[in-house]
Formats: sequence, structure tokens, C-alpha cells
Amino acid sequence: MLHKAVIDRIVDGDHAVLLIGDDEVERIIPVSQLPDGASPGSWLSVEIEDDDHITSITVDHEETGRAQARIADKMNKLRKRGRRLGE
Repeated sequence: MLHKAVIDRIVDGDHAVLLIGDDEVERIIPVSQLPDGASPGSWLSVEIEDDDHITSITVDHEETGRAQARIADKMNKLRKRGRRLGE
């Protein structure tokens, strides 16, 4: 079954913490299993079989771009709000 996941963080340079699905189930995998170009904040398509075994992981570039755009928009709004409050 195919799931969306995000790389939450890299621990000790050796392990990646993934948050999988709408429930954000935490899963720790070796960094060596990540596809090239994947980093914290990258969105992934993760195929899981038998409710436990990850069979493939690919970077979802479109979802990653959308998330980055949402974050940039929120940061811009916060900066504008901070300038108004600091005037």
C-alpha cells in the first residue's frame, strides 16, 4: 500500500525519522534507505507491505514544493506582522 510520509529529522547522521500517513506514525529507518536528494522536510511516497515492510521510497517533489511554498508564505506573513507590531 502506498503512503505519504515526511522526513521529520535525521538522528546521529545514521537514522531518518519518518512520519507516515495522516496519523503521522513514526518510523525510523537507516539513512541509507532514503532516495538521493531526500532531506528533513522532504515528502515521500512510501510503499509498505504486510503493514510493516517498506518496499520502496521515492521523493514526492510536487508535495515537497507545495509544503515549502506554504511554509514560505507563513514566514512572510509572520515577518510582515512583526514589522507592524514593532513600528
